[in-house]
Amino acid sequence: MSSVLAPPRAAMRTGEFRQGWPVVFACFCTATFAWGFGFYGQSVYLAELRHAHGWPAALIASGTTVYYLVGAVLLTFVHRALDWSGPRVLLAGGAVILGVGAIGLSQAEVPWQLFACSLVMAVGWACTTTTAIATTLAHWFDRRRGLAISLALNGASAGGFTIAPLLVRFGHSMGLAQAVPLLVLAALAVLLPIILAGVGRPPEASATGSHARAGFSQVGERMPTLLNSQAQALSNWHFWSVSLPFALALAAQVGFIVHQVAFLLPGLGNQGAGIAIATTALAAMAGRLVLGTVIDRVDQRLVSAASFASQAAGLGLMLALPDTPAALYLGSVVFGLSVGNVITLPTLIIQREFAAQSFGMVLGLSSMVGQATLAFGPILLGLAHDLTGGYGAALILCIALQSIGAVVLLGCGPR
Repeated sequence: MSSVLAPPRAAMRTGEFRQGWPVVFACFCTATFAWGFGFYGQSVYLAELRHAHGWPAALIASGTTVYYLVGAVLLTFVHRALDWSGPRVLLAGGAVILGVGAIGLSQAEVPWQLFACSLVMAVGWACTTTTAIATTLAHWFDRRRGLAISLALNGASAGGFTIAPLLVRFGHSMGLAQAVPLLVLAALAVLLPIILAGVGRPPEASATGSHARAGFSQVGERMPTLLNSQAQALSNWHFWSVSLPFALALAAQVGFIVHQVAFLLPGLGNQGAGIAIATTALAAMAGRLVLGTVIDRVDQRLVSAASFASQAAGLGLMLALPDTPAALYLGSVVFGLSVGNVITLPTLIIQREFAAQSFGMVLGLSSMVGQATLAFGPILLGLAHDLTGGYGAALILCIALQSIGAVVLLGCGPR
């Protein structure tokens, strides 16, 4: 990939990162909170609520589906909300709302409370995850935006190996109803001051202008695609060549993660399942860190397809040896190596292949498509489990979705 228009590396570091590193750190901490309670935590909520109330896995997973579907619709408004409120209010307010919803979910005694709290969580999730973080960082970063987003979204992995294991441990020892409020309030006490101190007023020059030239030089001879409206994006195949394969892969990824604790408990026990979740998240951070050092210089579509394939391989190992603890741990690690990259890569592909003027709108709409699709992952896996009495069919479904996504991503991209 050509980078002839890029300024010297020293100038990029002393410019963008000198102003923007506190924002990167605040976004990292926001991602830790959001993914810990809103993503990895869903697996813990499913297992603990099922144990406490005896509810079917499909019923609890349908609450997760509602959560992701509502959040998907809200993602299309994130860039407008950010312009109206500013990034500081959006991130801090979203974290509080997500925390309140998680506390309410932990207190659920009847199914309607599960769904009501999932709606509250969806609002907070939309305001604190990839679209909000990437759009916030776009105000501070231009040429180094890919690295900034990769660093900030490592917080998603951190949420998996910090908050999620604590939810498993305290949820098992003191009950979900006591564990979640304790952990949410402690996390907010740390997070909110970091956001208020680190996310200031965006600089006057933001994500327009020079990025269009940078995108052109990165893509080579092909000008970035300019889309002026959501209707135009939805009728554009280039948009779907990014959104559809990631939607399928994310449906498989989220579906498995939501059911991961329940799947691993028979073979590993509570402590082992918690360790496996932590190793999955640690692997996700390692994979993102390694890829982040070269992501601006590689074929991002090819890397994405390879990420889908590696997750399918990890699931295949666990499917083949479900009673072997070593295979379950290793499969979780292999699967986890690409968890963070599957979350990060669509943002970077959109940055590279679409014009800067379209970035916020295209990212929000693509995230909506992805989340609306992945919302059905947990309930589909839950139904597969309930109908077959095990998770074998569910894992096969995940592998199929990831394989189709890889084929579409490589075969249908811009020429």
